[in-house]
Amino acid sequence: MRHRYALGAVVCLVAVQGAADEQHRHEAEQLGTVRFPVSCNAAGSAGFLRGVAMMHSFEYDRAEKAFAAAAEADPACAMAHWGVAMSLYHPVWAAGNPSAAPSAADLRRGAAELAQAKTLGGTSARERAFIDALGAFYRDAETADHKTRARAFAEAMAAVDRRYPEDDEAAVFHAVALLGTADPRDKSYAVQKDAAAILNRVLERSPQHPGVAHYLIHSFDYPPLASLALPAARSYAKLAPSSPHALHMPSHIFTRLGLWPESIESNLASAAAARKNLLAGSSFAGSEELHALDYLAYAYLQRGQDDDAKAVLDKALAASEKSQFTSGYAYAAVPARYALERRQWADAASLTPSAAFDWSRFPYAEAITHFARAVGGARSGQLDTARAGIERLAAIRALLIEKKDPFWADHVEIQRLAASAWLARAEGRNDEAERLLRSAAELEDRTEKHPVTPGPVLPAREQLADLLTELGRPPSAMTEYQAVLVSSPGRLQALYGAARAAELAGRAEQARTLYTQLLAGTDPASRRAELVAARRYAGAATAARD
Repeated sequence: MRHRYALGAVVCLVAVQGAADEQHRHEAEQLGTVRFPVSCNAAGSAGFLRGVAMMHSFEYDRAEKAFAAAAEADPACAMAHWGVAMSLYHPVWAAGNPSAAPSAADLRRGAAELAQAKTLGGTSARERAFIDALGAFYRDAETADHKTRARAFAEAMAAVDRRYPEDDEAAVFHAVALLGTADPRDKSYAVQKDAAAILNRVLERSPQHPGVAHYLIHSFDYPPLASLALPAARSYAKLAPSSPHALHMPSHIFTRLGLWPESIESNLASAAAARKNLLAGSSFAGSEELHALDYLAYAYLQRGQDDDAKAVLDKALAASEKSQFTSGYAYAAVPARYALERRQWADAASLTPSAAFDWSRFPYAEAITHFARAVGGARSGQLDTARAGIERLAAIRALLIEKKDPFWADHVEIQRLAASAWLARAEGRNDEAERLLRSAAELEDRTEKHPVTPGPVLPAREQLADLLTELGRPPSAMTEYQAVLVSSPGRLQALYGAARAAELAGRAEQARTLYTQLLAGTDPASRRAELVAARRYAGAATAARD
């Protein structure tokens, strides 16, 4: 048996082949520190390590190319084939999202790569353990569903982790395999907490590992847990600044905590890096750019930086990437957010699904546009538009149920209930409107957001609070707005709504406090009507006190 192990860590990774300028580019990459010795020659090992580092930052297409280059540099490098197969399975993306699971063609290709890995001699027992563990995911792909195979992979990686307790990669791949089995509707976050415990174990000995910081963010990307990931969020971009996803991912936590300037900075850097990679031929880079733009638009809108949000909208609509679920979500979400966050109901009613995108692949993304149209139509007097939007939402929900996708079916049902409520309100059926919005809010409380989105396009409980304000019940509205702010700190419309409700309820000091809090977190130059009103009230209150 040969023993040609690659030694140690990769921070600035060396190219395995190519011209001098390509080698220099690879050497300049900063992807974090990865230690994964394999039985390959020096060139094959370097390419393999580069692929692993990229994979830990979800640079899957570039990782696959790095593994393919490693196999070319060393035809006997079995782990390079494992790397290609691992690059085709995106555990976190596919958890609770069937449309992001590997296609039948990718499953066949991954199985073939693993079969090739098994035919090569000279691998260590440890390497064979990794290969066999991934085989548990690709095995029986034609008969077993994705969830079953994802659980089989997680169980197999748990065994590898137990067998090699000091091996960083065994632990990290065990953790990400667990995240791939998490039920997004489980509010106990038990699986995510188990993954985080594994990652924290690795963090103690390998603080520069990109996967540890990255997967900790995913483990804690939920309102009750988000503060636990703030150190990881603030370190990840520094660990792997050459990765657009590493630059973006901290904004998941910044968004959960209402840290809008940090989110803006994070996503500006990510979008720029993704654009650079797109020009260099990366097939996933366009998707990464659009994902960052969705989070960027959301943060700008919470700051009241509407001109900046409009520039992001224009950039998103001009993007050419149309193949990934993140792209479809952003294509629909950014225009909807821009209209709905600004309460421009007629603009929302005028939205139509972009003809540039194949919505049949991602119907839950198409639903966003119909939700915006329905709410906008109901709130601007275009009731036929509202009815048509609600009808389309019901059809999309039925399709998702047929596809056995309950997670997204629930999200579309939340939208259908909320839109139906505003139609009922427009038709004078106020009791029904409140009942429908309470149902929507309760379902949303039981349903977790997906990592593809910074948050609901328009929170159902915030809509309920808006309705209660309109119905002349400001104290009840305040209760609902404050519940929104617990899970979504710093939301502009929730803060404004709470302040306005306090003002209407005659609670002057509470209104002043809330308006001041709103102004502290938003752009002082914003012309948003809500912020103009907040400045007027806060100024008058201060003058009265003086």
